[in-house]
Amino acid sequence: MHTPLLLPNPDDPRLTQPVTGIDHEGRTVEAAIIYERPLTLFLNGQEIVTMMTIGDYPEYLALGYLLNQNMLRPDDAVTSVDYDPELEVVVVRTERETDFEEKLKKKVRTSGCAQGTAFGDLMERFDQVRLPENAILKTSWLYSLMREINTLPSLYLKAGAIHGCALCEEDRVMLYMEDVGRHNAVDKIAGYMYRHGLGPEGKIFYTTGRLTSEMVIKTVQMGIPILISRSGFTAWGVELARQAGLTLIGRAKGKRFLALAGAERIVFDADPHYVPEEERRFSRKSSRAEED
Repeated sequence: MHTPLLLPNPDDPRLTQPVTGIDHEGRTVEAAIIYERPLTLFLNGQEIVTMMTIGDYPEYLALGYLLNQNMLRPDDAVTSVDYDPELEVVVVRTERETDFEEKLKKKVRTSGCAQGTAFGDLMERFDQVRLPENAILKTSWLYSLMREINTLPSLYLKAGAIHGCALCEEDRVMLYMEDVGRHNAVDKIAGYMYRHGLGPEGKIFYTTGRLTSEMVIKTVQMGIPILISRSGFTAWGVELARQAGLTLIGRAKGKRFLALAGAERIVFDADPHYVPEEERRFSRKSSRAEED
């Protein structure tokens, strides 16, 4: 079986905390809850943003955030990424001098959970990206990915209140990241790709969250031509996907899915009648995830 390059660690004591409460019948129960902590990002001495995050892979989160906000160029030379867990600060330094004082004044709030924000010129590179037209998605790959993602080690299955994103290639999961906000999870993957020179060619992106404008913009900026979600769509997300030529697939559960953009990339090579329905525990959890 293919082993992903990077996965969450549900047993990491730094990510969850055991708490005691009572259930609907008044019984004392113990539950695991997700830690949420601030992480302040500096770029070359300038404070950029404070994010709320679970705290794993802060270096990848910092790099991915800067890339997706167009503060870090794909060809920039990063000289260091330093993380101080006590101060909860990560500092990214580049050879190129940067000054984003004016850019930091122009913020718009997005629909991403956990205080998601994007800068006013978030889309400054969106119209310049050209996604590969020859990319395909076989339905056999899609069904295989959904089964594999449902069985990966997951903080969500342990504690809930979290979103996940995966970078895939054909029917294999390459990376899986989780965080309190889906924008953080996608930024971690973008940061990993940048740090390790992993290109978007032949890649597929998966998210547990809604297919919003922010998710579409970030996927397009990463150069990935296919975006899949268990959840639903927003109108602007669909409009932007069609504009960019992104294949957008939502409500993907078991044998079912809905494509609202880029359907020409889909190759129907699997008979859905022979695809088993999802196990009940995943269907129930996925419906809760859409509400997070």
